[in-house]
Amino acid sequence: MDTFALIVTIGVALGFTYTNGFHDSANAIATSVSTRALTPRAALAMAAVMNLAGAFLGQGVAKTVSEGLIDTPSGDKGMGVLFAALVGAVVWNLGTWYFGLPSSSSHALFGGLVGAALAGGSDVIWSGVVEKVVVPMFLSPIVGLVVGYLIMVAIMWLFRRSNPHKTKRGFRIAQTVSAAAMALGHGLQDAQKTMGVVMMALVISGSENFSDPIPVWVKIVCALMLSLGTYAGGWRIMRTLGRKIIELDPPQGFAAETTGAAILYSTSYIFQAPVSTTHVITSAIMGVGATKRVNAVRWGVAKNIILGWFITMPAAALVAAVSFWIVNLAFG
Repeated sequence: MDTFALIVTIGVALGFTYTNGFHDSANAIATSVSTRALTPRAALAMAAVMNLAGAFLGQGVAKTVSEGLIDTPSGDKGMGVLFAALVGAVVWNLGTWYFGLPSSSSHALFGGLVGAALAGGSDVIWSGVVEKVVVPMFLSPIVGLVVGYLIMVAIMWLFRRSNPHKTKRGFRIAQTVSAAAMALGHGLQDAQKTMGVVMMALVISGSENFSDPIPVWVKIVCALMLSLGTYAGGWRIMRTLGRKIIELDPPQGFAAETTGAAILYSTSYIFQAPVSTTHVITSAIMGVGATKRVNAVRWGVAKNIILGWFITMPAAALVAAVSFWIVNLAFG
């Protein structure tokens, strides 16, 4: 196996992780920044540290990504499939970041893997794609919407006789904890996805077997790149999540972040399913906002976001397929 191809593929995987970090940093901190619970730089620093910590808390999601979606291709062609999949994901990430659309980096990666595998003649494990990607893609936003709504209703009932100013001040402090929990869940989910891809590259090269534990160095570099990307910040997307969907106050921000963190932890540890942090937090914000009144949520903005969710996988798959054909044409 060409060592150069392995190094380049791992380099692109780490580049994807970096774009994932600045693309999805808004997931963890947009609500805290918009309610002024944290300053932007303090929020980004906290998110970067918690992303780093979350990356070391498990590897179930990484195993799903590396073994459960496509049959591991072999040889130089296999490395080309993996390279093209990552190119498709990176291109989609950069495009949606430029337009401030909070699409899913996770589904960009999954779409890239499927598109490149189909173009390269590798088998797609459709049962795994449906069970671990498509079903959670539909269910997690619904769960986020409903749970966010219910948690916010519970908060409103519990604090119905409290002084509004004292309540908001208390929740502004509490948001420091809920934002940290959300960032930890982001690291737990998204760093593992890249670990799975790097592990697949190492298996293709013959350096590792799937039965081997994920090497410590893989965990460290993936976690560091995600954290660096997070600290770089995704200001365009942060404005969409923090302001354009609905103007949040501290109790609403706390409810949305608590909802998102709970869903990320449960899907990581119970189902080992790679869900989208973007889908989870965006739907939680919508659910929380709907408790004020249904038309308080800017559903036109929400509609554009949801449309982006559905086109992410096929769009990334198409870019990955074209990338594979170009690589195959250039290098045979």
